[in-house]
Amino acid sequence: MSSIVPLRVVSSRTAEPAAGRAAPANVAAVSPPVKAAPPRKPVRVPLLRQPNVQRVMYPLLVGVVLVAIWQGLVTGLELPPYLVPSPFLMMQTLVTDFVPLGLALMVTLKITLLSFLVAVVAGVLISFLFVQSKLIETALFPYAVLLQVTPIVAVAPLIIIWVKNPTAAMTVCAALVALFPIISNTTLGLRSIEPDLQSYFKLNRATRWQQLVRLRIPSALPYFFGGLRISSGLALIGAVVAEFVAGTGGSGAGLAYQILQAGFQLNIPRMFAALLLISLTGVALFVLMAWLTKLALGSWHASELSQD
Repeated sequence: MSSIVPLRVVSSRTAEPAAGRAAPANVAAVSPPVKAAPPRKPVRVPLLRQPNVQRVMYPLLVGVVLVAIWQGLVTGLELPPYLVPSPFLMMQTLVTDFVPLGLALMVTLKITLLSFLVAVVAGVLISFLFVQSKLIETALFPYAVLLQVTPIVAVAPLIIIWVKNPTAAMTVCAALVALFPIISNTTLGLRSIEPDLQSYFKLNRATRWQQLVRLRIPSALPYFFGGLRISSGLALIGAVVAEFVAGTGGSGAGLAYQILQAGFQLNIPRMFAALLLISLTGVALFVLMAWLTKLALGSWHASELSQD
């Protein structure tokens, strides 16, 4: 009897863990399968809260309010048209005189685009020269600053005398106005490179051309496009100022001549219509440069990827 009792105790103790180990398998077999969570539907942003819509809607709302205030003041104070025309009269004059104003706009736009192209090409080449040697930049950069601070009104008569072709003379004058932002921004961008990347290129014995094409130019693109946005507006300003100084008339006259002629005739609504065309042209150039910036940098640079 004494030998049987330990056997029963041992068998009962060994049977309990066996039953305990088998229980989780039975529970797993009986438990229902876990259902996958349904896919979340994309949250639809309201139209008025979309950033692209807000960029267009908010400036338009401010413009509508300002035009309404302008129209209300002119009507309420009964201001004569030869002092301040109403927005309605300005738009009516723009429609009536659209043919001469449109032809003048084409002349001004041609000078603006030519001068902008000259400023971009010359500014980039000068920046490439500056970045090759710190000594060259130190010796020549003050003259670029001197060119920027010199009033174009004082230099334009000399350029018009030296350059016989009026279109070429006005193009040179406008290009001088638009040149400095390209030089300054591009030079800053070409020098704003990561020291670690520069050391890596030197470690791999990269040539100056390889460093310029593969390192400096990609780093300078955001600065370069920032200079384009500034320079495009300055090219338009330089073209209008050059037309004022040149005083060209006839079929080859730009919007500046239309403004002068309207001032002599006290045709203030036509003057305001010409000023409106100049302003809209400047806005269009800025939007075009912003679109080019988005096209070139939108897929990789932080300045265009940020949503704030």
